[in-house]
Amino acid sequence: MTSLHAEVAVRRGAFALDVTIAAHPGEIVGVLGPNGAGKSTLLAVLAGHLVPSAGVVRVGERTLTAVWDQRVESAVRPEHRSVGLLGQDPLVFPHLSARENVAFGPRATGTSAARARVVADEWLAAVGLAGLADRRPDALSGGQRQRVALARALAAEPAVLLLDEPFAQLDVRTAAELRELVREQVRRTRTATVLVTHDVLDAVTLADRVVVLHDGQVVEQGRPLDVLTDPVHPFTAALAGVNLVVGTLVALPDGSTALAGPDGVVVPCASQRPGGRAQVTFSPSAVTIGDGWSATVVDLEPGTTGVRLRTSGDVLVDLPPAQVAQLGLHVGAQVRLSVPAEHVRVRPLT
Repeated sequence: MTSLHAEVAVRRGAFALDVTIAAHPGEIVGVLGPNGAGKSTLLAVLAGHLVPSAGVVRVGERTLTAVWDQRVESAVRPEHRSVGLLGQDPLVFPHLSARENVAFGPRATGTSAARARVVADEWLAAVGLAGLADRRPDALSGGQRQRVALARALAAEPAVLLLDEPFAQLDVRTAAELRELVREQVRRTRTATVLVTHDVLDAVTLADRVVVLHDGQVVEQGRPLDVLTDPVHPFTAALAGVNLVVGTLVALPDGSTALAGPDGVVVPCASQRPGGRAQVTFSPSAVTIGDGWSATVVDLEPGTTGVRLRTSGDVLVDLPPAQVAQLGLHVGAQVRLSVPAEHVRVRPLT
């Protein structure tokens, strides 16, 4: 059982990636971020397909990559790193059976052909493909090929497993099954795992910790529950469906304090003093219509429990369909919004 630790920097024209990341045995670290944030670049460095501009990658006591002062001191080739990479495209060998695909990893490490076949059959059974070992990929469904690819990655007994959007092209049911399978196998084998994803469901159901990248930088990290319920960055807030407003703490006529944000947004902030900048987060379901600041409905879309309104100031509001119909809400409608102070999280900004 080994852990992963990496501190790497990559410079590519105007793009710069600077990331420190670690994964312990049996731990799944989710890496979130928009397109272009540097997620795939990070995996390429960890897998050994890209030498960073500077930094180090260690797996246990082994230094796989070391680049200092523009000098490459260590760059172990991908096939010798004991790092498995599984992407959304399973990339199984089309001319080999499922058993032969899975046996490839053990064979590459010197395991005898007979023993590799036994190991392959054990892994195929573990991923729910017992009885399909002799089929070639073109006789398997997309979900079954992804299971073969997962079995092949784990049969090689990597010290570190890298998952790059592995469920993105699967139907909802197959994706759910494979998430459960990955979690069980990672826990059982105690494999340090890094999962790159755009899907918040992957983060909340699989990840022990999440790291959020934006423009090549780590903007926040922590337990999924903490990061997704009280985000500090607009991308994470949008991903989690949480309102995040940045503004100035001001005194109200009744002596209380509120955050004055863009487009006239006024959010109460209990136990805060006026003065200084802050950001607040609150759930769209906590926002009510009736009193408060004036806003304009910008968009209406299906929500998890009804209808979601996007309003000026980029504030989201979740309402029951009946209330939307009763109020006659439409794009361009004027509403007054409020949110109780007890549902608001405040974070002062320095």
